[in-house]
Amino acid sequence: MTVTTKVNVEAQAIEAKKASKQLMILSKEEKNEALLHLADVLEREYESILQANEKDLANGREQGFTDAFMDRLSLSKERVEDFAQGLRDVAELEDPTGQVLTDWTLENGLQVEKVTVPLGVIGMIYEARPNVTVDATGLALKSGNAIVLKGGSSAIHSNEAIVEVIHKGLEETKMPKEAVQFIASTDRAATNELFTMKEHIDVLIPRGGGRLIQAVVENATVPVLETGVGNCHIYIDEQADAEKALNILINAKTDRPAVCNAAETLIVHKNWLKENKDALIAALKEHNIAVHGDEHIVDTIPGAVPAGEEDWANEYLSTDLAVKAVDSLTDAVAHIETYGTKHSEAIVTEDQKAADHFLALVDAAALYHNASTRFTDGGALGFGAEIGISTQKLHARGPMGLPALTTIKFLMKGNGQIR
Repeated sequence: MTVTTKVNVEAQAIEAKKASKQLMILSKEEKNEALLHLADVLEREYESILQANEKDLANGREQGFTDAFMDRLSLSKERVEDFAQGLRDVAELEDPTGQVLTDWTLENGLQVEKVTVPLGVIGMIYEARPNVTVDATGLALKSGNAIVLKGGSSAIHSNEAIVEVIHKGLEETKMPKEAVQFIASTDRAATNELFTMKEHIDVLIPRGGGRLIQAVVENATVPVLETGVGNCHIYIDEQADAEKALNILINAKTDRPAVCNAAETLIVHKNWLKENKDALIAALKEHNIAVHGDEHIVDTIPGAVPAGEEDWANEYLSTDLAVKAVDSLTDAVAHIETYGTKHSEAIVTEDQKAADHFLALVDAAALYHNASTRFTDGGALGFGAEIGISTQKLHARGPMGLPALTTIKFLMKGNGQIR
């Protein structure tokens, strides 16, 4: 690690910490006015963002990035307008801070309130999605938090341009522009520095692939809100309605294959498969889904290739699908327990007892009965924007909206009481 990197990152974190104190005393109206103004400025300055984005796209083409990766990286006037609308939507949401969750009075007259407050400074480490720069900033500022952004090198120019526009907009509001810090370095040492800066950073949120998340979780001394890899399963039970099952499977796999709530593995009961194999084969073929299957599946579905151990654990982020045939619900649950990432899991069945058993036993942030896993999303669930989907159990789990970016304080108000 170079001294320059350490000094620069630390200086930015210190600035964010100072700014977080100013955010804490802003009114709800002042925060909302700032977000609405940022939305207007983003729309007005979209051309500078697109010019910067073209540099990242040119690099992506040179590096041979996949089509799915390039799609996540690519911006347009319409996408920038979506960013702006996202900020307006966040401004409309209820402020998560300053809420009295509960209050009571002790026998000695001491009044106690449990209230929500900002976390302080959020460190956001993410990869190729420039939209995260805007989404995370909007959620952080709305909840009274400063944010230190460390995006991936593939989107470095896009992110720099977006933050320049954000700073330009914040200068015309009551919010300090120092509340949004962007680490404009592709040096991994800069990322590693964030991992251990717990005197200035209150929480780290990694958002990206498995290797990124694992690196943060294993190396950080700053508390981590772990967002999860989505090896999501659809289990078609023996008593599943065929039309319903196929519609759910195709939606979960093909609506947006490169997102974390897309299905990556199909588990199918052998009795259901025996009765409905022709319909399943036709649906898979129609949507160009490449099957990696166990021995029974390879013998049943034309074109299926044998699945290796890596296939059961793989987050393909494509139209590839691992398929396993099982003899029972118990076998399905055991497979998910072995290979699932505690993100989103679904059962399709008309047997309520089987559904209840699945929902009770499977350990995941989001569980579905007769519905697509694609609903594991803050917007789809009515939370507004999300900063990520947590697969851990402490503090926050599932889609993390504004409430996940707060903690609590106990406020005691007395009249001279002593103990």
